[in-house]
Amino acid sequence: MATLSLGVSSLRPLGDRVFVKVSQAEEKTAGGILLPDTAKEKPQVGEVVQVGSGKRNDDGSYQQMEVKVGDKVLYSKYGGTDIKLGNEDYILLREQDILAVVS
Repeated sequence: MATLSLGVSSLRPLGDRVFVKVSQAEEKTAGGILLPDTAKEKPQVGEVVQVGSGKRNDDGSYQQMEVKVGDKVLYSKYGGTDIKLGNEDYILLREQDILAVVS
C-alpha cells in the first residue's frame, strides 16, 4: 500500500472514519538484536487523534462512534490509508477496521 504525503496542518475524518497516529515500530527484538528498517513489521497499534461523526443510519441519524480521541487501539494490519504529515505517520481507518481498544 502506498503512503500519501500531505502538506496540510490538520485533517478531519468524515463518516465512520478514524484518524490514528501510528506507534513507532520496535527497534530491537526481545533478545536485544537491532532490527534494520527493512526487517521491521508495520505497527498495528496507535492512538486515536480524530474521529468522524459516525455512520449514518437509514433514518438519517448517526450511530455514535465506539472509540474516542485519546484511545489506544489495535487495528487491522492491511486496513486503511497510510498518511504522512510532516515527519509523523498516521493511518485513516474505517471504524470496522479497529479490532480492540488497548489499555
